[in-house]
Amino acid sequence: MCAAREGCRGWRRRSLLLCCVLVAAWEAAWGQLRYSVPEELPKGSFVGDVAKDLALELAVLHARGARVVSQGRRQYFAVHANRGHLVTAERIDREQLCRLLEKCLLRCELVVEGEMKVYSIEVEITDINDNTPTFGESQKELRISEMRSVGSRFLLMQALDEDLGSNSLQSYALSGDEYFTLSVQAGADGEKRPELVLAKALDREEAAFHELLLTASDGGEPARTGTARIRVIVLDANDNAPAFSQAVYSVRVPEDVPVGSTLLSVTATDPDDGTNGDVKYSLRKLSTVAMNIFQLEPDTGAIRLLGNLDFEEEISYELEVQAHDGGGLFDTAKASISVTDVNDNAPEISVRSALSEISEDAAPGTVVALVHVQDRDSGGNGEVRCSLGEGVPFRLERALDDYYSVVTARELDREQASEYNVTVRAADGGSPALRSSAVLALRVLDVNDNAPVFAEARYSARLPENNAEGALVLTVRASDADWGQNARVRYRLREGRLRGAPLSSYVSVQAETGALYALRSFDYEEVRELELWVRAEDGGAPPLSSNVSVRLLIADENDNAPQVLYPPAPGSGLGSGSGSVWAGVELAPRSAEPGALVAKVVAVDADA
Repeated sequence: MCAAREGCRGWRRRSLLLCCVLVAAWEAAWGQLRYSVPEELPKGSFVGDVAKDLALELAVLHARGARVVSQGRRQYFAVHANRGHLVTAERIDREQLCRLLEKCLLRCELVVEGEMKVYSIEVEITDINDNTPTFGESQKELRISEMRSVGSRFLLMQALDEDLGSNSLQSYALSGDEYFTLSVQAGADGEKRPELVLAKALDREEAAFHELLLTASDGGEPARTGTARIRVIVLDANDNAPAFSQAVYSVRVPEDVPVGSTLLSVTATDPDDGTNGDVKYSLRKLSTVAMNIFQLEPDTGAIRLLGNLDFEEEISYELEVQAHDGGGLFDTAKASISVTDVNDNAPEISVRSALSEISEDAAPGTVVALVHVQDRDSGGNGEVRCSLGEGVPFRLERALDDYYSVVTARELDREQASEYNVTVRAADGGSPALRSSAVLALRVLDVNDNAPVFAEARYSARLPENNAEGALVLTVRASDADWGQNARVRYRLREGRLRGAPLSSYVSVQAETGALYALRSFDYEEVRELELWVRAEDGGAPPLSSNVSVRLLIADENDNAPQVLYPPAPGSGLGSGSGSVWAGVELAPRSAEPGALVAKVVAVDADA
């Protein structure tokens, strides 16, 4: 008992090391990592240090984000961004994933979103002894004629163990009585086939029944065993065994064949009479998957479809059919069912990483999205052609295997298009082709690349003299095609001088509206026009600006009376005042003719 306890402890240690310690061999060539873990690890178990193996900084992984994606419908692995570890996302059953395969490989990709990079990871799932050898039927009844000679052999049911290598089925043992022994034959495919051997002549009158126990053992530590009971009924003589019309029955069916269809029929004949010639059919060593898909009619030998076929899950099935008569004699044949592909899967488009916005000054070739495209069909049905919708400044570039990068094809201009809905289309090579699409929404961010533009190339206005201070002269307007702060326009007066004084003492411009105001009352007789420049400047960094010329004409008003310059007013050496009447005396000769010049009066008016 102590030795057994020590062996159990050693097994536990080895199991613990197997679950916690990974095979340290990995390859980083071409961005691919390789790890190895045993099956049935609990969720969250350590697989590998991808951050260390790929020389990625943990801060980058944590800040920019990383995730693991698999090509199948289920995700078996995840990444801890804080630690950079690849861990299991759920328990992994090797026999469920890789049935009948010696090497079980799961492939996934690590997508580093901030860097738009993807790395291929390959994880080998190693076998543990987690499956017990099981028989398709727990009890078998054999009917053997008492006339059978010593040494006769009877095929027994085989046990099925989903494990591989030493953990798989290794041996059979028989217990019961002295009439039978067990012989295990190795088939051409390496399978162990148990046969019951008659070791002593039967005597129905002495013993009509024999109860035997068949035990199947695997090579695990500790070994797992499965049993089946065999009941031998001794019958009278039956000298003809059933015989199949052919050794192998083959058929090819499309994967969309309707459930309930008859796929093929097997036929065996027995020349005996009565129950000895009554042939029944059965399937031997049927896997759990095949058991849910196929049904053999025991009386007719017709194999019918119970469940849906899927070429992407299984491309062929090998069934072993047995025909046995009422006397226990039998014959075996194989039924080979090949599944052909039908274009029943549309391409699948997965957006692994994408930007939601991009600056309009981004250089051509900037990656805006990383998409994965696959089709689960095979051959031409699985060949996928990808394209983008028309009229967008983007193009597709192949990144890795079935990955594509969506990149800018030319410079963007937000003023022409502020956002894009980029449609990624995929079509397979089937006839008719199946198609799918995905839409990427992308907003274009503004860059200050447009200067303000005035509504008019030149402005002019007329202002009557003697205007009120603060009077509105005119309003200049400029628009900016940019957005937000880059499109916010402010106005200011460009410096200049008039009659020795700065222009800003004559007029001002309102910064927000562009309204130009007179700061003083103008006198046409002093200033008849002003030439000035107004600058419009946006809010970008650095700001862009433009200038416009403004001409202000002062309109004359009749605010000056005429002045008489000659003859001078009496008592003054100057002409008479404004609006005065000359009252001087001029002498004319008595002989002056009508129309003769008597005197000349000179007057001026300052108005225009």
